[in-house]
Amino acid sequence: MMNFKRTATIALVGGALIAWLAGAATSIHPTPSIARVQPSAVDQHGAVLASEIAKLHDRLHPTAPPRQPARNLFAYRAVARPVAAPAPVDVPRPAISEVAAAFAPAQPSLKLAGIAEDEGDDGPIRLAFISGEGQLFMVKEGEMVTPRYRVNKISADVVELQDVNDQTLRRLALR
Repeated sequence: MMNFKRTATIALVGGALIAWLAGAATSIHPTPSIARVQPSAVDQHGAVLASEIAKLHDRLHPTAPPRQPARNLFAYRAVARPVAAPAPVDVPRPAISEVAAAFAPAQPSLKLAGIAEDEGDDGPIRLAFISGEGQLFMVKEGEMVTPRYRVNKISADVVELQDVNDQTLRRLALR
């Protein structure tokens, strides 16, 4: 029976303590009403300014595209004057060979980087390393270096190239 009385006493005292703390935590004071604040003059001017900005944005981004451009920004005059053709002048025309020589394609820059040699049955077999046009060509005699040049001869320190277009020779030497 003693345990029942002790448990009931502890429960009753604990409940009273909780009620007392809950009552202390809450107040029954009336809440003050929130006073309405009138917007200041700056805020009123800001609202007017925001509406004007919205109007400007509407004007800057029209919904309909223009029908026709009013002017060309890259032309200095609206009407171009007709230019009279110059009178023909009799100028002697160059011969075809002169024109071909004037417009001959430039030779590509080729450089002999090295020569490799290997002993073969009929003598040394040479391999030339030629750099040019962003590539490294490893060629033997008779092979092409670019679509323009064929290797004629490879000696110990010189490579002889023949232009397939006009059959001219070009020599590259080791430096």
